[in-house]
Formats: sequence, C-alpha cells, structure tokens
Amino acid sequence: MPGDRSRTRYRTPLPELPEVEVVRLGLEKGVVGRTIAAVQVHHPRSVRRHEAGAQDFIDLLAGRRVLAARRRGKYLWLPLDSGDALTGHLGMSGQLLVVPASKPVETHLRVRFTFTDGRRELRFVDQRTFGGLSVVAGGADLPSTITHIARDPLDPEFDDDLFVTRLRAKSTGVKRALLDQTLVSGIGNIYADEALWRAQLHGGRATESLTKTKADELLGHARDVLNESLGQGGTSFDALYVSTEGVSGLFERSLHAYGREGEPCDRCGTPLRREAWMNRSSYSCPTCQPRPRRPR
Repeated sequence: MPGDRSRTRYRTPLPELPEVEVVRLGLEKGVVGRTIAAVQVHHPRSVRRHEAGAQDFIDLLAGRRVLAARRRGKYLWLPLDSGDALTGHLGMSGQLLVVPASKPVETHLRVRFTFTDGRRELRFVDQRTFGGLSVVAGGADLPSTITHIARDPLDPEFDDDLFVTRLRAKSTGVKRALLDQTLVSGIGNIYADEALWRAQLHGGRATESLTKTKADELLGHARDVLNESLGQGGTSFDALYVSTEGVSGLFERSLHAYGREGEPCDRCGTPLRREAWMNRSSYSCPTCQPRPRRPR
C-alpha cells in the first residue's frame, strides 16, 4: 500500500459513506438511549430544512428519547420515542460532536443538545453552514425526505443483481452512474475514483458497454474500498471531517488515485492525471485507465 502522502487538494470533498458511518457509530455509542433535555439553535441556517422554524424544531425535540442512530447513504437520522426523526446531513464541513459539557464552545457551534442525565452534550458544528438538521414527522423508520436515496453497497439489503442490471441499462458514463444517489448511495468523488482505479476503468466509460462480469467486479471494488476506509476511520483531508470524538480518519494514506496527480501509479508507475469533471476533479492512470473514444 502507498506510504504517507501529503498533497495539495483542489477542493475539500464532501464526507462520503465511510465518514458518515463513523459518525453514526459515534452517535450510537454516545446518544442512543438518552433523553434530550434542551436544544439551543445558534444559527437559523443550520435548521433551514425544518420549515416550521427553529422554535418548532426545539419544541419537537425537548423531552424526547433517542432510540437508535441510522444512516442511508450520506444521510443520518436519530429515531425518537415520539415516532419522529432528527435528521442530519453534514454538508462540506458539518461535525456532530459528543463532548463534555465543560468543553469550551466551538467557534462554529450551530446547534447544541443537552441531555437529562447531565453527561456529554451533542453539538453540531459547521463552519460553512452547508449542512443542516431537521425533524421529520413520523420519520423514525425512514424519513420521507430521504426515501429517494438508494441503499448503499454496505447495506445488508443492497441488491447486487438489481444494481448491475440498472447500471448496465443506463446510457451515461460509469462515474456519473456511481454518483447517482438514486442508483447507489454513499459513493462520492473519492471512492468512485478509487473503485474505478481498482477496476481499471476510466470514469467516462459508457455504462452500457460494461459486461455483467465487469460491472460485478466494479461493485466488488467499490464495496472493498468503502470497507477499507471505514476500517481506518474514513478519509480526512483537513480538520473539518472528524468523528464524534474529534478524531480524524487515516484512509488518505491508502488512496491509489484520488488527489495524486503526477504521482506514480501504484500498479504500473505511470504518473497519474487529473481531469476536470462536473466542476470537480477526477484522478486516474492514463495507462491502466485509458480514455474511451467518446468519454461521457
């Protein structure tokens, strides 16, 4: 595996499935079974998705017990004993931290939850305020706001055959398909590039040109890279992504493609390339992942 690498990033990536799953595990450990005593909203933009406003958000949560911590793709939710759900999306810089009440207030603290047991608080910290929280009525099992999001490759109920069939039936580039949250969730720019590198596919390859065997192989690589990243706490490129305990992930050290422009490919030694793609960057090996004649 590659050694420790320090590289210049072109854009801070969004947290993807492994990073969000690490946060979910922290919430499961830190807040499930506890009763919310009070909620403070320090910035209304962080609850903008709760259309009834900040006070209604507060009123629906006070006195409610957290029953579980769940995730669908990059979306989190906490089922409550009222049958509602506290839902959240981290955006680019959101952090859900479980911290001692005595800890100094963070500069970008947006929403603060205290609990009746007086122990650790839950704090939503978000420098850029692209993330947000809301309460979805009757959403404990699955919030209505995320029913359109497909299952992810780590979900026990993910249907491999259905995914492969739908992937090959599309008429688009394979990377676009991997980022289509209605087809498969949780795979963002980082892990799409990593899975494509492992499968030796260029992201512009037409989905309808994939054989069933190659599509199965790609799905397997996507699942592997997600599991490997999860095992290392996710990928942290800066201090904005951390676990609920404030710990950064280490998978950046194991990346084969993403962010490695000009570095030798770990498979063949060819310098890796960066290509502009949908206002983002794609990273690949010119030798192992040749461009199709008409990339998509």
